[in-house]
Amino acid sequence: MTITATAPRAAAYRGKLRWWTELPLIAVVYALYSGARLLVRGDVDDAVEHGADILHFEQLTHLDPERWFNQLLTHHAFLGVPADFAYASLHYVVTPSILVWLWLRRPTHYRVARTWLLVSTLIGLIGFTLVPTAPPRLLPGAHGFMDTMAQYGSYGWWGTDASAPRGLGHLTNEYAAMPSLHVGWSLWCGIMLFRYGRHRAVRALGILYPLTTAFVVMGTANHYLMDAAAGVATMGVGFLLARPALRLVDRTQLKVRGRSAPQQPVTIASAGASSAQPPVTVPSGGAPARAHDLTAREAGGAGKVPSPRARPTGHDDPDAGGTSEVGRGERSRMS
Repeated sequence: MTITATAPRAAAYRGKLRWWTELPLIAVVYALYSGARLLVRGDVDDAVEHGADILHFEQLTHLDPERWFNQLLTHHAFLGVPADFAYASLHYVVTPSILVWLWLRRPTHYRVARTWLLVSTLIGLIGFTLVPTAPPRLLPGAHGFMDTMAQYGSYGWWGTDASAPRGLGHLTNEYAAMPSLHVGWSLWCGIMLFRYGRHRAVRALGILYPLTTAFVVMGTANHYLMDAAAGVATMGVGFLLARPALRLVDRTQLKVRGRSAPQQPVTIASAGASSAQPPVTVPSGGAPARAHDLTAREAGGAGKVPSPRARPTGHDDPDAGGTSEVGRGERSRMS
């Protein structure tokens, strides 16, 4: 049997999804994401120390391409300006667009994909809370990083506070670099495009988009390589937890519906019963009375109802060992 034969039809499956429940759910998780970045600022000294420790570890392992990427964007505006626009906008445009695309074109896969994204985002919030981290652009000047968002701020709507619009920098948490959900969300988008896209160009975009995002976040000095790796790991854990989370939600919904469902009585109408005789009512979930018990009640004591297990007499069964004339005659002929 093919997959298309067993999978539910897209139109029928979409009927089980409700936009008036999906939009508030996504809005609540995004509000938690933004609110946690704002409220959980942590200590600035600890955040700078965490950032310096990450950079030192990368230098020891020779896995520190951030500085080279940053110099490339700093010295070449034709690369730096598009990178700044990409960092400030794509994160908030591409991800919702792919959610809508899945809703419309791949509804049978939407629910798992949406749960994967939401669970991973919540895990990222835990990282922001436990490990406040200063990005490379906020490290002391001796480390040699340049804030390209500030350098090319006259080209866009952002100010000197990362991608926040001018005058709204106080509404963002600049010390939420670990993990990089820019990279994590772009990886999710890339997998959705590569897996469910039908054209080669769409699948190629699914490969290029997360790679480009990783380059942008490091080149603009907003994330370390380890932040990007942590974003990938976060999406991996979210993927493993998505289906168990859905099963837990489904079981909870079934229990709630079972408790709230009213107990309807079941009426058993006896065949051949008088119209004046009331029907037998059995509570829902209970065992109905046996058929011969109902027949005995209907007889009203007029006679005993024969047991269905009663054995036939010798007159009825020629093979029985009784004293009927037929039986004796048969044995005399045989002898």
